[in-house]
Amino acid sequence: MLLKDFDYFLPKGLIAQKPIQPRDHSRLMILNRQEQTISHDYFYNLGKHLRSGDVLVANNSRVIPARLLGRKQTGGRVEVFLLRQINDYDWQVLTKNCKLGDQVVFQKKFFLGTRSLSAEIIKQNTDRTWEARFNLSGERLLKTINYLGQTPTPPYIKRKTRTTDYQTVYAQVNGSVAAPTAGFHFTPQLIQKLSAQNINLSYLTLHVGLGTFLPVSAEKIEEHHLHEEWAEITPELAEKLNVAKKNHQRIVAVGTTSVRTLEYFASSGQLRDGSEWINLFIYPGYQFKFVDAMITNFHLPKSSLLMLVSAFANREFILRAYQEAIDKKYRFYSFGDAMLIL
Repeated sequence: MLLKDFDYFLPKGLIAQKPIQPRDHSRLMILNRQEQTISHDYFYNLGKHLRSGDVLVANNSRVIPARLLGRKQTGGRVEVFLLRQINDYDWQVLTKNCKLGDQVVFQKKFFLGTRSLSAEIIKQNTDRTWEARFNLSGERLLKTINYLGQTPTPPYIKRKTRTTDYQTVYAQVNGSVAAPTAGFHFTPQLIQKLSAQNINLSYLTLHVGLGTFLPVSAEKIEEHHLHEEWAEITPELAEKLNVAKKNHQRIVAVGTTSVRTLEYFASSGQLRDGSEWINLFIYPGYQFKFVDAMITNFHLPKSSLLMLVSAFANREFILRAYQEAIDKKYRFYSFGDAMLIL
């Protein structure tokens, strides 16, 4: 398929710059794949569109403060963006104005003193990323990053964002550099309300990398390759979801990261447990093995995320839904409204 098949025009005014408050008051578009119908509601009514016994599976990864602002020893300012941890000392990073061997110092003054960290650029990778070796390791390094770093937000969000706004309410496991945004719409009150309907949340972990959100550049989408991201399915979750599937309960994935994780670990049709680096690229023609329904946001044109939802619900149907969302002034992207695909 061609990249241009996944393009659409979005007026800039529909790109959400901040989350709705309360979060569950975002709008909800409901797509019925079998009947090819589109209806509209609000996220706080999610339970009305689900069934007792449905199992929601969400990504509990937490966004880390991955933007580090520092200075090279030569004096120039530089930003180092953490992508993934390689070992106790080394990280894969994005950075500009750096070359092999550069030393970068990060420093910030606090009321009780100064925190500092340094890194050496030790390797340039073929995908235009770098590897940086820090002078601290393990928990000391992670704690220092938490002090010095800034929580990243996508470039289309132009206003300053509170750290808490760019986390799900159930975020628990540190490791993402971008949020699993479909989960933004959940509140503790909504989770409790769903539980009372026998619709419970279960959690997997996928640490979201920048590659998930980068535009696809290959004209033939089959030639595109996703960056690897670390994911985990616990034995307890695998057993629970396999039993649910056997009992004909629907598996409802919260977000594209949950979809890709479940489909990767259910390649044989039976969900297995494990933790590993994954890069499953789902586009039209893919045969889904485990996910029965999904909750997702409205995605960027020509993105791998738009291709995934097009594989799940038919490209023409999805593009028709997107046009209806534009006509009805839905809010798009990370802080935007939601879609439930049944």
